[in-house]
Amino acid sequence: MRHLFAAILLAATALIQSAAAETLTVTTVTRPPFSMQEDGIDTGFSIELLEALATSLHWDYQIDRMDQFGDMLDAVSHERADLAIANISITSAREVTMDFSQPIFEAGLQIMVPVGSTSGPSLMRALMSPDLVLAIGAAFLLLLGGGMLMWLFERRAQPYFDRPVHEAWFPSFWWALNLVVNGGFEERVPRTIFGRVFGVVLVVSSLFIVSVFVAKITAVMTVNAISGSVNSVNDLYGKQVATIEGSTAAGFLDRREIGYAGFSALAPMLQAFEQGDVDAIVFDAPILAHYVTHAGRDFGSLAGPVFLRENYGIAFTSGSPLVEDANQALLALRENGTYEQIYRKWFGAMR
Repeated sequence: MRHLFAAILLAATALIQSAAAETLTVTTVTRPPFSMQEDGIDTGFSIELLEALATSLHWDYQIDRMDQFGDMLDAVSHERADLAIANISITSAREVTMDFSQPIFEAGLQIMVPVGSTSGPSLMRALMSPDLVLAIGAAFLLLLGGGMLMWLFERRAQPYFDRPVHEAWFPSFWWALNLVVNGGFEERVPRTIFGRVFGVVLVVSSLFIVSVFVAKITAVMTVNAISGSVNSVNDLYGKQVATIEGSTAAGFLDRREIGYAGFSALAPMLQAFEQGDVDAIVFDAPILAHYVTHAGRDFGSLAGPVFLRENYGIAFTSGSPLVEDANQALLALRENGTYEQIYRKWFGAMR
């Protein structure tokens, strides 16, 4: 009888331990639209895919939401969690310390810049540059001064200039402007020796003045085009670039030797971007696309195409027996249309 009681107790203990082991610990991090909380409820593309997998495989799980992406991965690699799901790129470096499911999403990197930064050089923006405004102001003063000097020389010899000083300033300026631009008026040729010499000097110098203004406008527009817009990765050099520390985007920027500010989480990076402390963000394309179409529609726009294509997967502890079951279930979800239904809900028609 004693042996029977011991056997029953041992079996009960085993059942309790087995039941406890069936409750999986799932780590995630807030990355809309893959994983987030709305009204205290976990949701997002990856979370709904996890729910579908759990239903198919009869998993019982609890979600442990981390503040930082690295902490989520560390929990899996150090076996403090059974799996992690969010927007986790499958990389060879991560495969060393954890296992991955088959890809659950095809993504890539993209650049986000402040609204309006992707537009080309603007003539109005060039004309309003401080250097050019100063140059135009100086030209007006020179033309006015030259016109009034001609009035002083010609006011008694040329009828056009025969008027009081308070009435002469604009006709004199107009005469000098037409002389520089059009070569002057035939019927208003200077008649005094000083006026003729000064007129020739103005005509010759006008060739220099016009060429200087054309070169100045061209230079200002070129500088605006180079420094004022980001349309590709090559435009990031010399800019205030931001991304998440330890991300595939950070690795890409390191390889391209592009300096950047590394943030520990998505929220502070987006806050710095909205405050104007960042010229561009390089990060996962679907997350940036979600931001610019929702919370950040007034702050950011996407620049250039998606690059460095990568796949997201579910991360498991190394050697986990759950991987094979998860892969079979993922294939079944694709075949029965469940995966496409979840995808359409969050991203529209599948590409």
